[in-house]
Parts: sequence; structure tokens; C-alpha cells
Amino acid sequence: MLKVVIIDTSAISRGLLNTVLTDGGHEVVGDANTTPAGLARMIKLQPNVVCVDIGIEPDRLSILDTLHQALPRAIIFLVSGKIEPELVTEAVKHGVQGFIVKPFNSVTVLKTIRATILKFVRRQQTRAVETEALDTPEGGEEESP
Repeated sequence: MLKVVIIDTSAISRGLLNTVLTDGGHEVVGDANTTPAGLARMIKLQPNVVCVDIGIEPDRLSILDTLHQALPRAIIFLVSGKIEPELVTEAVKHGVQGFIVKPFNSVTVLKTIRATILKFVRRQQTRAVETEALDTPEGGEEESP
């Protein structure tokens, strides 16, 4: 089971998303607001999945940088009531791999998370195969000593 954390300034939104994820079979191991102390607490939990609403603060993208640097293997979802094309482009540059739109529709949220996780796993598998192919000498056979 994947460990999930929720980071949002709204306690109500955190509670609603927690319910959706828990009912969908995910293990929510923590939630916090977007303060530096809240982020630090969530990072210590070493989640597999992070759902974060970065709000409208001027330094909001730095939250994504902090999460991506501290949790390079985690799948980060941006949660927002308004997802604009510019924000999507910037968020992806800062490590976001999926988007969850408020207000929450539980079926859509769970499908989005599942599809993003599957895409992430496929990408990891493809990279592993490519790396293995690069490590194998031409002809596909290992050289003997």
C-alpha cells in the first residue's frame, strides 16, 4: 500500500481528500498546512504520494521544489480549485506528475491517482530496460573474462 500525505492550507479540504483516499484504499499517513514546519513533518514521513495545494502565495512553486528535492521518488499531485495552463506547465517543471481538481469527485480523484501511478511505474520500467540495454555489450551477450 502506498503512503500518502496531504498538504493544504484548508483543514476542510485535507479532511475531504483524506476521506476520498482512505475510502479508495490508500493509506494517508499524515496531513499538514503549507507552513515550513508542516512541510518538514510531511517530508519526515517519506511518503510515496504527495497531494499538495500550493495556494496563491508568490513563492508557491518553491513548495514544489522543496518537496521534489526532499522526496525525489515520490509522486507529487497538485491539488487546486483552478488549474490554469500556465500553472500546469510550471508545476510539471517543478516535479508535479498529476493534478487533482477541487471540488473533489471521489471517482475522478481515484482514477487520476491510479492512472498517474501506472504511468510513473511504466516510465520507471522503461528506464530500467533502457539502462540494462546500455549496460549490455553489442550482440546482447555478456563478454566472458
